[in-house]
Amino acid sequence: MAKPLKNLVSCVILDLDGTLLNTDGVVSEVLKGFLGKYGKQWDGRETQKIIGKTQLEAAAAVVEEYGLPCGNDEFLAELYPEFSAQMCNIKPLPGANRLLKHLSGHGVPMALASNSPRGNIESKFSYHQGWKDYFSVIIGGDEVKAGKPSPEIFLEAAKRLNREPSSCLVIEDSIPGVTAGKAAGMEVVAVPSVPKQTHLYTSADEVINSLLDLQPEKWGLPPFQDWIEGTLPTEPWYIGGPVIKGFGRGSKVLGIPTANLSTKGHWSLLSEHPSGVYFGWAGLSTRGVYKMVMSIGWNPYFNNTEKTIEPWLLHEFNEDFYGEELRLVIVGYIRPEVNFPSLESLIAKIHEDRRIAERALDLPLYSKHKDDPFLNSSLHGESNHS
Repeated sequence: MAKPLKNLVSCVILDLDGTLLNTDGVVSEVLKGFLGKYGKQWDGRETQKIIGKTQLEAAAAVVEEYGLPCGNDEFLAELYPEFSAQMCNIKPLPGANRLLKHLSGHGVPMALASNSPRGNIESKFSYHQGWKDYFSVIIGGDEVKAGKPSPEIFLEAAKRLNREPSSCLVIEDSIPGVTAGKAAGMEVVAVPSVPKQTHLYTSADEVINSLLDLQPEKWGLPPFQDWIEGTLPTEPWYIGGPVIKGFGRGSKVLGIPTANLSTKGHWSLLSEHPSGVYFGWAGLSTRGVYKMVMSIGWNPYFNNTEKTIEPWLLHEFNEDFYGEELRLVIVGYIRPEVNFPSLESLIAKIHEDRRIAERALDLPLYSKHKDDPFLNSSLHGESNHS
């Protein structure tokens, strides 16, 4: 729950990597390849140690953690060209474009404050049309004496925006960033980029699951107007594969028969989408197309260790369909994943999700996707939809 608001704000200061851009995914891919040369395996465990750090600090953390036979500067010199070559593949995080357009459209002044060097920020912006124009102030980590967790970069942003620190809202994904924002005397919303780490962000004024869940009106900023009957339309995205046996608890524990999909081969797609409850249309190769509501994520109530996809086809089936090809078109978002105090409250919420999805899928905005050729295609394997 959000703490009671202390302040209404008049401007927003955003971090870049992990907050607006899914940089971590590309960094992980590059590190995986790089560490392979030394016979080491990047497993993502150290992600928390490099998020929000300056490049040199991140390099030092990796060199030390893996005992690499090179210095920090040498490591960066070798890694940076590989990272630069991949920069064009860094995608905006879900909700980033929506947030920037919304704030800009309402004339809310924005600053970008990143621990990345200024040149690095400019390079990333070159792949995202119009982003640079959203910001009246841009500050890189090489333009201040000390990067985050020092508050200097945020105080400098407020000064250049001609605003008091207390009237600034900071949006950050990392603990150094949150620490810096609070030390600057600002309101801070944390959007943790590492799963299951929410408990570490206690100093933030609010912790949200993704930018899709930001409610600007809580901070005195104009509210989003794009929610429709409890749902947020998203760009359609696609996933498919054979139905597998899940945890066996869908029908046994919850009384809700979910059709689980293997996450194998879908890791990068899943990492692009925040955990939460979504809905859309499901096609079964031999049976037809059905309404569908689904959860993606770790399911906090059952404390899963891996991200899962659990679609619930809103139809009474007489038998199981393990092994059949299931294709999903996801067209909208309902809510973030939350932990429930009891099984009863979890089940009640899932049934409420079902009612929201069933009603929404009758709206022309969503019902038109029922005819998507992807759902009716008998082709197997990955879709060519991006």
